[in-house]
Amino acid sequence: MRKVLNFVNDNKKIIIVVILIIILVGTIYFINSYGAKDKSVSNVQDKSATEIKLTGILSSIDGVGSTDVMITENNDGIQGVIIVCEGANNIMTRNVILNAVSTALNIDKKLIAIYSMNN
Repeated sequence: MRKVLNFVNDNKKIIIVVILIIILVGTIYFINSYGAKDKSVSNVQDKSATEIKLTGILSSIDGVGSTDVMITENNDGIQGVIIVCEGANNIMTRNVILNAVSTALNIDKKLIAIYSMNN
């Protein structure tokens, strides 16, 4: 036991540095792992209420399937809408989506882009 105490007394600075490094590495690991979880949560929070509602409405239309919506806005109003969905390959489904979004948001159809979802 005396040898251990002598070793600790002789190497206090080294032991303190090692402990600080361990704490630093642990803190960095914790921050990085928490930051990764936080980003996925913020993704959901970044969706506007209109985008969420529109996604739900479009997904419930026959043939549309899984849907993702992004609305770009500025102070003057809606600048554009992107819709990515499973049913976008069908021309009839695309037309239904175009009419639904144009009506729901009261915007010109030229502002709406519809793309097929990558399966």
